[in-house]
Amino acid sequence: MLSAASRGVDLLGWKSYDAGQQGLAQRYYLQSYALATESGLRGHDGFVMRTMAMQGLKLHRPEHCLGLAETGLNRAKGQVDAQTEALFRVVHAHTLAKSGKHRAALAAVEHARALLTGAPGDEVPFWALAWGPPVASVYSRTAKVHEAIGDHRAAAESYTLAATARPADTYARIVALDLVAGAEMHLKRGSIEQACVTWHRAIDHMDGVRSVRTRKAVSRMRGNLARFRARGLRCMADLDERGRGFLAAF
Repeated sequence: MLSAASRGVDLLGWKSYDAGQQGLAQRYYLQSYALATESGLRGHDGFVMRTMAMQGLKLHRPEHCLGLAETGLNRAKGQVDAQTEALFRVVHAHTLAKSGKHRAALAAVEHARALLTGAPGDEVPFWALAWGPPVASVYSRTAKVHEAIGDHRAAAESYTLAATARPADTYARIVALDLVAGAEMHLKRGSIEQACVTWHRAIDHMDGVRSVRTRKAVSRMRGNLARFRARGLRCMADLDERGRGFLAAF
């Protein structure tokens, strides 16, 4: 019961995070951590630490994240199934990449992938399934590792794999955000048409989704397109018009 309560409070944290209320989200995460610790379920407390590390990375404070991710991983090793351990390791990899430890980050990513392929039939605890299948979360965080070290091609490929690995009807918001991130990687590589195609797919998944993050993503997309408008590309003009309509609807 305490573990289930922790998961519920963690969800409130993510709702606050999505709404841009980072301080409130952090308070929920701390409450979730206390409940997970009291529950005594192995690995759950470390998983909440993993979540807090992810928030810190999003807020561009990697100096506070590496310790959180390492401690969470150490609490999970040998205590959870292989797929769940992969979730810990790939976030640890991201904190390493953001701390400039690129070689160690790539090694940690490979370790996470090996865990996924080595035991695909393991039973994953409910608290580790918040973002859908573990493979999707590992792909998404792997993309962020590649992005952090400047490999935009590999990042775009991993974001695409993450988007296709989640059930789109259940995880529409997350799928959309992975596609947005993938489109941004295509744009950084100079693949403008591929970026437009991927952005269109992302907006397709945003239908009916109420999220501050998706709105910000579309606004950011229109800003990214602005510097290319002088080229007169039809695909960009169509996408910009669609983005304008999407924002006007909310």
